Amino acid sequence: MKRLAYVWIAFLVLTTVNAQIKQPVKWKSKVEKLSENEFNLILNGSIEDEWHVYSQFTPEDGPLPMVVTFKDVNGNFELVGKAKESPYKKQFNDVFGVDEYYFEHNVTITQKVKITNPKTSKIKLNLEYQVCKEACINESNDFVFEIPSKSSVVIPVEDTTPTKDALAFTTEASITSVQTTVQQAVPVLAESTNDKKSLLAIFLIAFFSGFAALLMPCIFPMIPMTVSFFTKQSKSKAAGVKNAVIYGLSIIAIYVILGSLITAIFGAEALNELSTSVWFNIIFFALLVVFGLSFLGAFEIMLPSSWATKIDAKADKGGLIGIFFMALALAVVSFSCTGPIVGTLLVESASKGGIAPIVGMLGFSLAIALPFMLFAMFPGWLNSLPKSGGWLNTVKVSLGFLELAFAFKFLSNADLVLQKHWLERELFIAIWIAIFGTWALYLFGKFMLPHDYQKADRIGVGRLMMAIVVTAFTFYMIPGLWGAPLKILSGLTPPINYAESTTGFGLSTTNKTELPEHAHFGPHGIVAFEEYDYGLAYAKKVNKPVLLDFTGDACANCRKMEDNVWSDPAILKILKEDVVLISLYCDRKIDLPKDKQYISKTTGKKVVTIGNRWTDFQITRYKSNSQPLYVILDTDGKDLSKPIAFTFEKQDYKKWLEDGISKFKK
Repeated sequence: MKRLAYVWIAFLVLTTVNAQIKQPVKWKSKVEKLSENEFNLILNGSIEDEWHVYSQFTPEDGPLPMVVTFKDVNGNFELVGKAKESPYKKQFNDVFGVDEYYFEHNVTITQKVKITNPKTSKIKLNLEYQVCKEACINESNDFVFEIPSKSSVVIPVEDTTPTKDALAFTTEASITSVQTTVQQAVPVLAESTNDKKSLLAIFLIAFFSGFAALLMPCIFPMIPMTVSFFTKQSKSKAAGVKNAVIYGLSIIAIYVILGSLITAIFGAEALNELSTSVWFNIIFFALLVVFGLSFLGAFEIMLPSSWATKIDAKADKGGLIGIFFMALALAVVSFSCTGPIVGTLLVESASKGGIAPIVGMLGFSLAIALPFMLFAMFPGWLNSLPKSGGWLNTVKVSLGFLELAFAFKFLSNADLVLQKHWLERELFIAIWIAIFGTWALYLFGKFMLPHDYQKADRIGVGRLMMAIVVTAFTFYMIPGLWGAPLKILSGLTPPINYAESTTGFGLSTTNKTELPEHAHFGPHGIVAFEEYDYGLAYAKKVNKPVLLDFTGDACANCRKMEDNVWSDPAILKILKEDVVLISLYCDRKIDLPKDKQYISKTTGKKVVTIGNRWTDFQITRYKSNSQPLYVILDTDGKDLSKPIAFTFEKQDYKKWLEDGISKFKK
């Protein structure tokens, strides 16, 4: 009884501490018996509104993925496949430049296990995850599942006994795991708003790409020819319109079937994983280079001529079948022009997963089909079409330059995943400057390519305006070589910290502040420390206050603060001249030396990594477990200000900094 009383007192103390710590996820768990030796271990998480938890499939170089770790596996039980998740949502993160997969409101994790040791009565599981809103929290929770005996009936059995350490967990999620539950997992059935936006974006990009394909030399001249065929060969105007509509619908069907095949062959999950595959990105880099060179006139990408001959023979039969094969003939004959565009669209939409390839092909084919149908309905509009000529090849060449530029985005993805630093930010921007600069010279008529008819003495107004836009964009990118953020290209270029020089290419570091011992150049060239003691000692030496920055490598809002608030000239001047920055990374997975690992007196958790250490420091001292968090300290480590978290209000943040500094000077 006395021991139980101690445990209860400890529980009450921890609950009091917990009241001041953010606890956005509550977990419940159960065991589901499938057979005599097979079980499902299930965790159901309830997530507070506006917070989200990242999936275990979140790509590298993005937010921290969930990690499910089992203890005492060998000789006791086997894991049957990887832990399964309820459907996650997907959104592009322009800070990290990757898609992020996350859960809102609810998440269910299910792991099937097979018992190999009949004496196994408990299975221990550790769950690590990152949960974010305006701040990010890194959690690590332990669970124990009681395995039903062989004599029990094969029905779901509620469970989850806490581990010995679990009694000292600080998160409400861990305390909740002590309780048992028979709740069933609620599947996420509704498609997220972000998913819908993503599909809409794919559709619009594909739709306008279809219009671009219409302006290619392989298709544009065929519009009046095909429309005239339907209007002249049909017995009446109504019949001609009907046949043209069937022709357009056949075009749509052909491309949608292509998108469906891509989805069916690979599957939604496989397509999602492809987007972060090194080989996927390298292969499509090579494909886009080939497509780009084809558009520039280096060679023609053609399907076998026998295909077109056989399809033409089918088209001569007439009727609905004949019209369908006429549409198929258009797709085959125009492949040298449309193939690279279709291929690029399929690459982009396939990387989004799900039905994106189908949506992409629907948008593309709709743009191709509409003119044939509309001109058949209103033949008089044909007179307003511009005449074919050299401008068609200009469009084709322009698309070739774009294909080349976007090819390097796929190569950059592969490099970022491998962290080889072969294609860092400066080199990537330099390549884009070269491509767009060459494109501008071409539009100004400074050189010709193989399929250009002749060098023009003058250029049209449309081509001139396009040349000006491309030139302006080229000049916009140049400051990026010296560290400019290039916000328009956010998500396309490598991150600003993935560079040869994070202080700016071409700038000599000898003209900057000499680095103190144990320091490094942080964001925007700010001198920063990653060890509290070293930073505090330096602050005492130079007699400046400390800006304590609780941050994380995978903290998106930390990067947003650095990119949007710290970059303000007035604030940046303060950070460089008036304070000593100490950045403590609360998600670093680097193990501490064995002699420096310990059990937290506040949380009861094991502190084994650098991230654990600074998280424990933050919780113990500031009763907070979310990042970013900022505090102004004096040279003895005493607080001069109340902590401040994520904010986009630059003036408020500047005033907060100045108030802390003024208190230091008094």
